Formats: sequence, structure tokens, C-alpha cells
Amino acid sequence: MYHVRVVATASGAKAVQVIRYVRRKRVVLHHVGSAHDDAEVDALLSAAQEWIAQQTHQLPAFPDTTSDNILLLNQCEYLGVYYTFLFDILHGLQQRIGYTNIDASSLLNDLVTMRVMEPASKLRSIELLETYFGIRHRRQRFYEAAPRWLGLKQEVEKRTLRFAEDEFQFDYRLLFYDVTTLYFETFEADEMRKPGFSKDNKSNQPQILVALMITQEGFPVAYEIFAGNTFEGHTLIPVIESFIKKHQVKNFTVVADAAMISNDNVLALKKAGIHYIVGARLGNLSEETFKRMDQQLLRQDGQLTRLSTDNGFLICSFSQTRFRKDKHEMDKQIARANVLIQKPSKNRKTKFVKAQQQKLELNQELIAKTTKLLGVKGYYTDLQEDKVSSQTIIERYHDLYKIEQAFRVSKHDLQTRPVFHFKEEPIRLHILICFMALAVSKLIELKTNTSLRAFLTQCKKVTDARLLNKLTGKVISLRTSYPNHLTNLLTKLGLPH
Repeated sequence: MYHVRVVATASGAKAVQVIRYVRRKRVVLHHVGSAHDDAEVDALLSAAQEWIAQQTHQLPAFPDTTSDNILLLNQCEYLGVYYTFLFDILHGLQQRIGYTNIDASSLLNDLVTMRVMEPASKLRSIELLETYFGIRHRRQRFYEAAPRWLGLKQEVEKRTLRFAEDEFQFDYRLLFYDVTTLYFETFEADEMRKPGFSKDNKSNQPQILVALMITQEGFPVAYEIFAGNTFEGHTLIPVIESFIKKHQVKNFTVVADAAMISNDNVLALKKAGIHYIVGARLGNLSEETFKRMDQQLLRQDGQLTRLSTDNGFLICSFSQTRFRKDKHEMDKQIARANVLIQKPSKNRKTKFVKAQQQKLELNQELIAKTTKLLGVKGYYTDLQEDKVSSQTIIERYHDLYKIEQAFRVSKHDLQTRPVFHFKEEPIRLHILICFMALAVSKLIELKTNTSLRAFLTQCKKVTDARLLNKLTGKVISLRTSYPNHLTNLLTKLGLPH
């Protein structure tokens, strides 16, 4: 039987010891420490009881419930902090979407968490998991599990779609589509990584093309990957038809930007019975259609007109705000053209200059046509006016900016690019992890109306300080309190707090 003993020392302090009696003789097993006031004595007594429990698993006969929270800081060593609060939130959101039981290994979910919190390479992320959360994974475990994860794309999209149905009432009838490019930190191309038109202004470096599909709210539901030299207009039909076939959608409308419209795409969409809302490049209109649009559209704020064309109904609207912006840009281009005409240079190009008998001059025809298009925006659709109004068509198209927001989150906050992998399988795995991280990130933004970076900054303020109690050898974790606004954010996210 162990006992705790308090004795006075020669210096006037009180020493706390753990003792036992052997053949009626007192044996000091552990000198816990010396105290100079009652609070320190209570803390040492508590430490003595913990030492006994650790050594013998013996419960105290009369437990002291008054000293549970007493800790002598001068007997503690600061070990650092963990961001367990943030980890629990990001893990909880993955659980809500359905990602946490998608694979027996928790490593995939932990890599998604690190992609949201602090993007890095996969191996660096494994190191950061231990640094920030105290979670340890072997590198070998990643190499063993990664090939298995490559087959999870369909299951990830299935669970993401199911969550979008429950949380955002996604009904498959309206989908927003766009593509972007991701470049590589190399100049060597292969079958997947190819040079092409780069949206990142990295035309000399190989890239891949990524197509993304989102709901009207901006929540991602599916993606596809193409070789870097694929023309983005050629991706629309196969991706959309595959999506419709997979989910057996009957009444479907796709919203896409002007790069997706072509005669072949329009014919394919009509043949497949797919409704569409796409941007129109008014500068490419036929002379007859342009003349009809110019005559029918009133240049008054909010006015619009609808014309029948080979690509469907062309809806054109006029905005005074857009007019001022377009006029300012046109004036700058004309000014650059005049400078180039006065001082010709092979290295400078501008829109409104043409060569006439080996002499540069202003392209007055183009200036006149551009002037008529100031403030005008066009949209193509096959939807009848009595089914969906022209104003609704315009509003749906304007929601396309949400997919641009998703790309910005993916490229900047999640650092999807540049890509450092050079084999196709790691590339596909990288995009899978980034897609899962994007779903978590957009859920945060949509539900809290807060940017991802601002949300993470607030959550990082809640830390678990780790202290080593040198009296007992036990590591103690103390969490900082968090303000009410964080509680409100957790409520919006549907997480316990």
C-alpha cells in the first residue's frame, strides 16, 4: 500500500512524498516536491496521487476532488500546441459529406484536411499532420494505399452528389460547366501533359485540362481530366452526355461560357435533347444577325431583345455600367493604336490597327462595329420564352461566376497548381484529393458566408497547449476558449460544439 506524506523541511517548506511501510520501516519511494503555500501543497498532493495511479493502478481511498485543476507551472515543460479544434471541424465536414467511410484508411481524409489547412506535397503533408495534430502516418502506408485510392473517383462523386441533393436540393436539371488548365513545373511533355492554350499564362509548360461541374449555389459535384492540348469546346458534349447517362437525367440544362458554343456542339446538344445556356461572342455574328440585333436592341439600361438564329435564340441585353467599362477599354485601345501608327513597331500589337498599302492606319470599320457593341452582352439558349423568360436566362448565365470562384479557391487557397507529378496515376490522385478538399472548402464558404482563409484564421486561434507535468511525467492538454461567433459558425455548418 502506497501512502502520501507531507513533512516540514528545515527551510520551512512542506515536502510531499510517496511512501510505503516495509517491516514497520518507512521507505520513501518518490519525492514529489516541496511547497511554500497551501495551493502548491494541493498541487503536489494531486501529483502524488497520479504517480501512485500510474505506478500501481491503485485508486486513492479518499480521492481529492478539489485539486483536479491544480497545476504547478514551474513544474511543467511547454511542448507546443496542436490545432485539434480545426482538425475536428474539417474531419467533421468530411464526415457530413460522406468521405470518412469511403476508405478503410484515415490517411486519405487526413491528406484532404491538410490540403485545406496548409497545402503541400503528400509526403510533406504527412509530416505536418504530426506537427499540427500529433497524428502519425508512415510514409510506407501512403505508398501502399495510394494505388487503391485511384479507383475512388466514382464513389467520391457519388457521395458528393448525394450530399448536394440533401444539403442544397440539387435536382440534376441545372448544371454549370467550365474548364481550366493546370500547369506543371517541367518543360517535358507526354501523353497527358501537353502544351496548349494556358489560362495560367504558362504556354511554354505542359498542362492538363480539368472540367468542373457545380450546382447553382457553387458546390462542386463532378470533374473530368483531359490532355493539355484538348480544345475546351470539345470537352462539353462527352462530359455532359456521360453525366446524364450515369444519373439518368431526363430534363437537363447546362450553363457554360462562350468558348463552348459551336455549330457542332449545338447540333450535338439538340440531338441529345440537352437544353443549354451559353455565352455568345457577338463579334463573330453574321452580318445579317448583327444588323438585326443592332436595329432591335434599345440602348437603354436593362433593355433586351431575342432573335432566332442557327445556334438557337440569341438574347442580347444592354447595361449602362457595362457600356462605361467597354467604352473606357475601347478608348485605351484606340489610344494605343494611334501610338503604334505614329511609331510603328513589330513588337506591339493592338486591336484597331490595319495595314493599308504598307501603311498602318486605324480600322474604322472595326471601331464602328465595336462601338455598336458597347454595353451589349449576348447569350444563346434553346429554351422557349414561355418556358423560361429571357431575364431568367441572363440570371442563370450570370451564376456562372460561381464556377470561376471555385477555380480560384482550387488554384490559390488549395494550391492545386503547379503540379509536380510526372506520371498519370499520381496526377489523377492529386486531382481527386484537391476535388475533395474543394467540396469541403466550398461547403464552408456557402454555409458560413466567410472566405476559407478567414474561416481557417479564426479556427486556428483555438489551440490545445501541451504541457509536460515533470512531477508525474504526464502530458496535459489545455484548450483555449473560443468566442460565440465560432459557435455560430459551427451551428451553420451543422457540427456539434
